[in-house]
Amino acid sequence: MPSRVTDSALAPDVAARLKRDADGLVAAVVQQWDTREVLMVGWMDDEALHRTLTSGRATYWSRSRQEYWVKGGTSGHVQHVKGVRLDCDGDALLLEVDQVGAACHTGDRTCFDAVALPVVVGE
Repeated sequence: MPSRVTDSALAPDVAARLKRDADGLVAAVVQQWDTREVLMVGWMDDEALHRTLTSGRATYWSRSRQEYWVKGGTSGHVQHVKGVRLDCDGDALLLEVDQVGAACHTGDRTCFDAVALPVVVGE
């Protein structure tokens, strides 16, 4: 589990609005800033968000490795942060990034399957 940093690492109004899960994490939906293509979903705690906001590079908490990781640190497929927004409930973030290379660890541009699930399309 990530260690929680003090609220002083984040602006007080942002820290107060965040609604973290039991592990102190918030989902981060990542979108290409200019095309609006949804690339991936990651997880952030206060420290990962602080690092993202202050470095301009997307930083996440890896639930499987139990460590912070900067997107592209080993692959070179970096995410240059263009903007970060908090949703109205405070339980999710939207990262607008300029993705260099693939966003998915499989080598695909996006983590979302290229094959759409069958669905009845509403009006």
